[in-house]
Amino acid sequence: MKQLFLASLLGSTIAMCTAAMAADTDLKALEAAAKAEGAVNSVGMPDDWANWKGTWEDLAKNYGLKHIDTDMSSAQEVAKFAAEKDNASADIGDVGAAFGPIAVKQGVVQPYKPSTWAQVPDWAKDKDGNWALAYTGTIAFIVNKKLLHGSEAPTKWADLKTGKYKVSIGDVSTAAQAANGVLAAAIANGGDEKNIQPALLMFAEIAKQGRLSLANPTIATMEKGEVEVGVVWDFNGLSYKAKMANPDDYVVLIPSDGSVKSGYTTIINKYAKNPNAAKLTREYIFSDAGQINLARGNARPIRAETGLKLPADVAKNLIPAAQYEAAKPKPITDADAWEKTSKALPQKWQEEVIINMQ
Repeated sequence: MKQLFLASLLGSTIAMCTAAMAADTDLKALEAAAKAEGAVNSVGMPDDWANWKGTWEDLAKNYGLKHIDTDMSSAQEVAKFAAEKDNASADIGDVGAAFGPIAVKQGVVQPYKPSTWAQVPDWAKDKDGNWALAYTGTIAFIVNKKLLHGSEAPTKWADLKTGKYKVSIGDVSTAAQAANGVLAAAIANGGDEKNIQPALLMFAEIAKQGRLSLANPTIATMEKGEVEVGVVWDFNGLSYKAKMANPDDYVVLIPSDGSVKSGYTTIINKYAKNPNAAKLTREYIFSDAGQINLARGNARPIRAETGLKLPADVAKNLIPAAQYEAAKPKPITDADAWEKTSKALPQKWQEEVIINMQ
């Protein structure tokens, strides 16, 4: 039954695999126009990230769209759209949430609201359809249960204060994951985007105990046994666990006393040579089939927040939805406060946390 359901999703048109239809969207005409263009070129959407491979294969199978991707950072994607203009080599990109509004301000994107638009939470989309998060990332813990020195596996930030294990968060001066880990800890301890002092105090205490590790939580450091408790994005933690020699040694969870969630949005190039194919790509990404593809890549699809039911074999590999209840959406359209705070974070981290390391 499950196989028949998925086959139906993957083999049908977009009009059949989306649950809600926008009155002003002629999907048959969009499909025809996209097929006529015959290709979609992306940036920052490689096969091995969030299972984009599954979506490109479906678009090729269902609509005959040829595809190439050039992997690059969010900032590079926006800069590329702006620099190439009418000589555009990219039709669509995938960028961190903060870069959606930046791309709009620079005037390099065009809007498209997929037919499931009403099922995307308001906090996660631009009212005009210029950007919308297709999947989220929430700060989580990845715990090597065999390296806890007799301590219980932590389920909340408060547990980190009393455990015997080392805590690895990475380099807050260069890694967005690490900086957002500090923000998540601040939220759990009564702070926010403007006030990360509660998190700095917590990590300073851990450093005084000799339990703050400078190891960046990655597959390599975890395989070497250098990470006992790592602070990571949930999709990274799940991907790391799946690639371990002994995945059952690890648990990935959302801290129950607070976290922060952000995500990634597609941006459609204002100057796209294949604009209809780019719009059809966004349509597919937000369809049931496209959202399931993302979930197969350990990314939490945005429509999971509004009731999309994932197949059991996919859902079992993700973190249970109930764990996300204490996660706070990170400001996207009004991100100035966090930008100011994050710029000051490296110096504060050095002066208030690292100085306490034994």
